[in-house]
Amino acid sequence: MSVAEKGQALLKLVALLLLVAIAVVIIWKKFSGGPVPEDTPNFDVGEGGNITVPKEMQVNYVPAEYETKVEEADVMKIMSNPPMYRRDFNKMVYQLNMDLLTHVSKRMDLPDSLMNKVEKEYRKHHNYLKDLYYHDVMQLRDKGNSDYEKWYENDASDAVDVLNEVASKYTCFLVNHVITTLVKSNKGTLYVKGKKVYSPCSVAMEEGLKPMVKRLEQSALVQDFKNSEGILEERMERVIAELATVEIRDKKGLSKEVATKVWGYTVSSTDIEITAISLMKVGFKLDEYFDIQTDHKGKDIIVTLPPPEILSHEVYPKVDKLDVGWMREVSSDDFNKNFNILRKEFRKDAMESNVFARSKKEAEKLMETILLPMVQSIDGRYKVKVRYRENNLPNQDPDLN
Repeated sequence: MSVAEKGQALLKLVALLLLVAIAVVIIWKKFSGGPVPEDTPNFDVGEGGNITVPKEMQVNYVPAEYETKVEEADVMKIMSNPPMYRRDFNKMVYQLNMDLLTHVSKRMDLPDSLMNKVEKEYRKHHNYLKDLYYHDVMQLRDKGNSDYEKWYENDASDAVDVLNEVASKYTCFLVNHVITTLVKSNKGTLYVKGKKVYSPCSVAMEEGLKPMVKRLEQSALVQDFKNSEGILEERMERVIAELATVEIRDKKGLSKEVATKVWGYTVSSTDIEITAISLMKVGFKLDEYFDIQTDHKGKDIIVTLPPPEILSHEVYPKVDKLDVGWMREVSSDDFNKNFNILRKEFRKDAMESNVFARSKKEAEKLMETILLPMVQSIDGRYKVKVRYRENNLPNQDPDLN
């Protein structure tokens, strides 16, 4: 046998050995659980270090359609004014979470004995979850901002974004906690069968919450358009009793390039530069709440005001630069979105600048200036104290009264 022939035979032998080794590894992985990693939960370990996963911990996902009893029109109404529809808000949170839990349970093919326990287990969490949802929604929803959002066709869309943000924050915690409580597991670990491996959280988010939010967004676009049309025909007059204590004047600018690309290359672009000045007044709506009480024991005149809020906000935008490309990429939506971005930034900066705390301090000085001379003329020992009625806190839940 020549040297060349010996070399070819050696290569064939090496290739054969590699194929045999690969086949052994594939067979071993298929029929063996493999060695136990250091961080593996305390399952039963058989001969050769193989893991025996308890039957009740194994999950096999089956097809199931997501079904919800949450009506889109009801969500739009509730999110437009959560304080007014507080009871409905609580029911919406209950139904939303139950729909998600029910869908995950069906996808995991849980037996009827466990399916019947899902709602009972959720009720253990609903009382504090509805308060967390409500508190977060009220923090994100800018009170008194709906008129501006309607004008820029964003009110309903903004409400859907807020609901999505809050629900996304708590869904995984809730679903994982309820499911791992019902399905016996070792340190919260579930073993899933099948080619596509999902977690209960991902099933709830991807198959339940996201599609529902997408449908709500489509409904919100229609509602925003209808609301903005109605503004042109509305004229409202009302009596107000407001106490403005802080005024903020601000100026911001925004530049944007809108490009048209063909096969990844820019063939036309439009440059937009917009500036805007903002005039904002922060204070108290005394027609919502105003109370004066006398504490004879403590020698105090107690003035109770509503929480401070943005009373008015005027934004005056101006287009400083508009270089339109030959393909004319600019539409009215581009201007509206940019104007609305600036307006939101003004409000965001104001809220983050401790303006409400400053408004309270100015109100206290003003109440003392107005009332103290009159009070001390009657009895010099009395002092003026200002308190605030904190609305929309979780403990002020009509369901608990």
